[in-house]
Amino acid sequence: MKNILVIEDETPTRNLFLNCLKSEGFCPIGAENGIVGIQRARECSPDLVLCDVLMPELDGYSVLSTLRQDPVTAIIPFILLTVTLTKSELRKGMNLGADDYLTKPCTVEELLAAIAARLKKQTALKQWYVNQQSSIKSQSTDTATFYPTNSRLSKVFQYIEENYHQQISLSNVAQAVGYSHAYLTNLVKRQTKRSVHDWIVERRMTEARYLLLNTDETINRIANKVGYPDAGYFIRLFRQIHKLPPKEWRNTSRIQPVDGYFSALPSLN
Repeated sequence: MKNILVIEDETPTRNLFLNCLKSEGFCPIGAENGIVGIQRARECSPDLVLCDVLMPELDGYSVLSTLRQDPVTAIIPFILLTVTLTKSELRKGMNLGADDYLTKPCTVEELLAAIAARLKKQTALKQWYVNQQSSIKSQSTDTATFYPTNSRLSKVFQYIEENYHQQISLSNVAQAVGYSHAYLTNLVKRQTKRSVHDWIVERRMTEARYLLLNTDETINRIANKVGYPDAGYFIRLFRQIHKLPPKEWRNTSRIQPVDGYFSALPSLN
């Protein structure tokens, strides 16, 4: 059963929405103003929020802005309710992160259709994001899919996998597999179009992304775990590769999909 939060200061209108939603099998939660609405959104983590725009003390835009800045409520679908809708009002709401608008009065069919569309899109988004996290986890643990299949380089990749969390270099890898620096460099470059250093860094970054998404360990701790005792160097390198420092990447990735996630979703009306 989906929880729907209705934030509406007019009691008859609020009760009308609550009764309608209840009769359709939803679990409605009422809030008589924006302040109470924010509190209940944080307490109940509803599946969707319906919020009136014009309310005393705290209007719908302020409610939306506040919820979008809180990691607990940032991705909850949000539908604004308004009597009139101008282009500037529409743009303001969309810029703040509104998912849809409904003009009052609206029919039951319009209300349910809008809710169904937002919930469907949210379900697809969550599933897609779970798949991405699973893919990162798979990369972190399944080395068979991370490294290319190449019998001539199997010892090289095995050594990197067993030692990437330590301070290793081309010299260490060459010594371990019995090749000269020059021969190993040319062999790996010829076979994979990448350098030994590239493979070490990518393996470390794959593990770093997994730890950032799936643990609450500090950046210093993660840097050390993936072979960078100098956390400052790790942060600079991570930012160079991912265009964000690791802390910001973690926060952005947990709150919303990273670059490309939305564009990869199927079109949902």
